[in-house]
Amino acid sequence: MARVMAVGVFDLLHAGHLHYLEQSKSLGEELVVVVAHDDTVRSQKHEPVTNQDLRCRMVKGLKPVDEAIVGNPPGTPIFDILEVVEPDIIALGYDQKHSIDSIRSGLDSHGYSDVQLTRVEGLSDDLDGTRKIIARILDLWPNSEGGPYEED
Repeated sequence: MARVMAVGVFDLLHAGHLHYLEQSKSLGEELVVVVAHDDTVRSQKHEPVTNQDLRCRMVKGLKPVDEAIVGNPPGTPIFDILEVVEPDIIALGYDQKHSIDSIRSGLDSHGYSDVQLTRVEGLSDDLDGTRKIIARILDLWPNSEGGPYEED
């Protein structure tokens, strides 16, 4: 039975996340998702909209996901999570900026040369990313000139 590991922030769940997890699950029989720790999100991207526990709970509720856990905080060796998950395959999202070559090198040097590494396809949709969704909401949000919606 192949265990697949997927990783991500998963802030404001959307169709792109679901597509990534569906594709990840199709690579094996069990999908374990590592949801980024709040401090990791802050150090690499932005202030999370939802906290790590809620993001983890939401991801656990998705049909393709067998297990979801919160990742380690920054400062913890990145490959430590592999001891917990014990993946056969690591699935990277199409938009994750990680270099497959550098991850492969790290896996090999930490004794995980048998772990497969693959990048899944993206979803070609207008609202397949958190930033795209936020931008769309801001475009629709009422502004000081009245905007598209009237307030009650």
